[in-house]
Amino acid sequence: MSTVSKAMYMPLQLATSVAGGLIAGWVFNEIWQRVSPSDQEPPDPKDLNRSGREALGAAALQGLVFGLVRAGVSRASAHGYRAVTNESPE
Repeated sequence: MSTVSKAMYMPLQLATSVAGGLIAGWVFNEIWQRVSPSDQEPPDPKDLNRSGREALGAAALQGLVFGLVRAGVSRASAHGYRAVTNESPE
């Protein structure tokens, strides 16, 4: 990857990372509303009024969602970049 190509890819990578984080947060909140037994927000791990199982489950679900969305968005942006420039963004 050339220096110019790297300079072009960096802003795209930054923008897709921010968009991916926003999408992942939205997806997690939607999933949490459906799987949560109550209408409460996801538990903070330091909130001792909520069960440990619920706090750890929410953290695991959040990590899974963020990882999947991040990988999907990164992969899609790499494909898009290659389609436009005919270069791999590695």
